[in-house]
Amino acid sequence: MTMIHDPLSEEAASRIIRAASASSATLEIRGGGTRTLLPGPAGRDVLSSAGLSGIVAYNPAEMTMTAKSGTPLDEVAAALAERRQMLSFEPLDLRPVLGTGGIPTIGGVFATNASGPRRFVAGAARDSLLGVRFVNGTGEVVKAGGRVMKNVTGLDLTKLLAGSRGTLAFLTEVTFRLLPVPETAATIVVSGLNDAEAAAAMATAMSMSVEVSGAAHLPESVCGRFVGGRLPDGAATVLRLEGLAASVAVRAEKLQAALASFGAISSLSAEETALLWREIRDVHPYADGTARPLWRVSVAPTAGHQLVAALRLETGVDAYFDWQGGLVWLRMEADPEAELVRRYIKALGGGHATLMRAAPTVLAATSVLQPQAEAIELLSARIKEKFDPAGIFSGASAGEA
Repeated sequence: MTMIHDPLSEEAASRIIRAASASSATLEIRGGGTRTLLPGPAGRDVLSSAGLSGIVAYNPAEMTMTAKSGTPLDEVAAALAERRQMLSFEPLDLRPVLGTGGIPTIGGVFATNASGPRRFVAGAARDSLLGVRFVNGTGEVVKAGGRVMKNVTGLDLTKLLAGSRGTLAFLTEVTFRLLPVPETAATIVVSGLNDAEAAAAMATAMSMSVEVSGAAHLPESVCGRFVGGRLPDGAATVLRLEGLAASVAVRAEKLQAALASFGAISSLSAEETALLWREIRDVHPYADGTARPLWRVSVAPTAGHQLVAALRLETGVDAYFDWQGGLVWLRMEADPEAELVRRYIKALGGGHATLMRAAPTVLAATSVLQPQAEAIELLSARIKEKFDPAGIFSGASAGEA
């Protein structure tokens, strides 16, 4: 029978992990449970961070915060909102599209490196992470930057744990940097472009000194599902500008003039902009209550539309593009077509494809994460051995955070 361990302190977590190591047991690391798609192997206990909750320190002047890993993301966001500060990387909420429950936690955000539309200009979640406390697979409590783990000198432990999905250690505390909330925001919409034309328009915008903080292309198949259907008819290529009101107005005028030759131009208000980019971030058009396979694909910005075009010649697929075309959300009409997707990614210069959603039987039979190159796999195994020599955390799946 599976037991859920919910330690209320770092020391209690350490004792649980030491006991698991002594008995050769494995533990499934879980934060808020928002991405748990499949049950773990029979007999594997759960180690939850839910009991480790609370903001430890907040320095608005230095724009830094320290919080225990199980602190609900909403609690962090509420504290930041009072001082008009924010997490720059816009952590996404995948509960609607995955059909899961749970409560997003700040530790889960960093454990999965959950990064939204601003990631391609402001960096990923890991780039905001300044420090961590964690318990390794032998039950040792480690503070990154304080003590150095034996035989891993030279590794940036903070960055290494971001995105590790609970396979290396149990996060107990995170320290991260913040940014001020922009005074206002606006979105420039270029209508009617096909995917290749949109890639060219976004490249033009990004080459200008107008500080675009969001660049996405919403093909006609999905465009009507955003902002309550209030976007112009046809495909929409959307570009976000943020900052002081006077600055946004000047930059918007400059951007509209530069893109006028591509197609019809319109704009969205600050309120509409907030809604649009939240829906882009959270994969709103595919939160349809189905289990149709959904891929999150990261490739070069110039390769995104080529990947989708190639796939459409061989299988049923719907898609939209974020990160100037470098992040592709692919929804398959039937099978995941994992071999096909990854073959085309390799042919187009490489990238990563993660199967985010599918029927349980399909998930269980498919390689959810992008297979690693042999050299990277060997290096990962060596790092894993140093953090977790007994393999206590070896069973954590890609969908858990």
